[in-house]
Amino acid sequence: MSKAHFGLIGLGVMGENLVLNAERNGFSSVVFNRTYSKTEEFLNGRGQGKSIDGARTIQEFVDKLERPRRILMMVKAGSATDAVIDNISEYLEEGDLLIDGGNSQFQDTERRVKQLESKSFGYIGMGVSGGSKGALEGPSMMPGGTKSSYDAIESLLTKMAAKVEDGPCVAYVGPGGAGHFVKTVHNGIEYGIEQILAEAYDLMKRNSKMNCLEMSKVFDLWNKTEELSSYLVEITEICLRTKDGLNGEYVVEKILDKAGQKGTGLWTVVSALELGVSVPTIYASLNARVMSSLKEQREDYESHNPIGTYNSFDLGSLSNGMKPLFDAVVLSTIASYAQGMDILREASNVYKYDLDMQSIAQIWKGGCIIRSKLLKRIQDAYKNNQNLRNLIFDSWFNSQISSKINNLSFVVASANKAGIPLPCMSSTLDYLNSYRTSRLPQNLVQAMRDCFGSHTYERIDKEGSFHTEWLK
Repeated sequence: MSKAHFGLIGLGVMGENLVLNAERNGFSSVVFNRTYSKTEEFLNGRGQGKSIDGARTIQEFVDKLERPRRILMMVKAGSATDAVIDNISEYLEEGDLLIDGGNSQFQDTERRVKQLESKSFGYIGMGVSGGSKGALEGPSMMPGGTKSSYDAIESLLTKMAAKVEDGPCVAYVGPGGAGHFVKTVHNGIEYGIEQILAEAYDLMKRNSKMNCLEMSKVFDLWNKTEELSSYLVEITEICLRTKDGLNGEYVVEKILDKAGQKGTGLWTVVSALELGVSVPTIYASLNARVMSSLKEQREDYESHNPIGTYNSFDLGSLSNGMKPLFDAVVLSTIASYAQGMDILREASNVYKYDLDMQSIAQIWKGGCIIRSKLLKRIQDAYKNNQNLRNLIFDSWFNSQISSKINNLSFVVASANKAGIPLPCMSSTLDYLNSYRTSRLPQNLVQAMRDCFGSHTYERIDKEGSFHTEWLK
């Protein structure tokens, strides 16, 4: 019996769909799962009649693969991934390649690349986005590691990836943990946009007293615009109009308002802080999930300190696309992308990843969760200026800010008066206003630091470091 082209470890939903994707594109496969009953279930179900074989043991799994072996691991990040690597390493030979398709921390991937390549094995840390459907039909993939390792699997990945007008949504990202770093930031941007759309929903519901069907029509309209046409807006419209089969009510209104976070949003914010990059919109989205988890505390505090009657304000109507709210959502979405790309720009310099920002925007145009028409504008911005300091300096994005910031200010100020929290929109307004002023009040902060700790300060009229005896 001929040996398989491709191996997969981990038959979760993503793993199953990725191996079916590979098989559909002409790559015979062998699969392994920690529990063989899961393997049998897959082979007798979705894998039946396909060029997919199974293995009971790691050694049997490795023996069924042609050399050099190409093995994709879809297991839980952290110790589980290390355990798989330790178990399989003794059976691998020079030139064999392991691919980690999970959401691993980029520092772990850096370590594993060095560890595996010291044994003459290849190692790729690859971000995969698109959810279960994307994994099956064509995801966005962000592989990083040694270039020669990527070259060994390029034909496989380009066939499996989503396709857009200018090519497959996969490309070599950079060395070491670059692939997983880019995927982490992708997820941070995703956190931001999800919260922004949730805030728009909250405003329409609480302020404009709209029902789910009416709100879904707004999102459907927005999805037809260049600025907001995207996968996340598309599924928001679907979520809002979907009814419960049990009682005919809208499902979204029956869902508890507590959101979890798996870690990638936190990793994005921590990385930004370590790199000295300002990401208030993305941070606000993470904090909004943390606040949502405090459900009992919020209920208790509201019972003693209710906001009372909301002071409603005009967000427009469906006929004009709810223009003030539309503008606020557009600018907040732009800010989420801009902050994410800013993290990547700085990481590229600090970690020597040499990231191609134009290529990353292209990878994200199809298959992934944050795919949108805006990514074509982002791609063009970096095509026009490879050294772009921030997306907001691009002429098209700057024109969006200039024409829409008054409506963002109106929405944020009105919501604040009404007592409706807008973490991401408020943070976006602060972000843009901070960029729009050449002077911020940190001169007083520096004075205080020098007063209590002799930390010194710089002056605007002389070069050097200075100290004042403030407490004479």
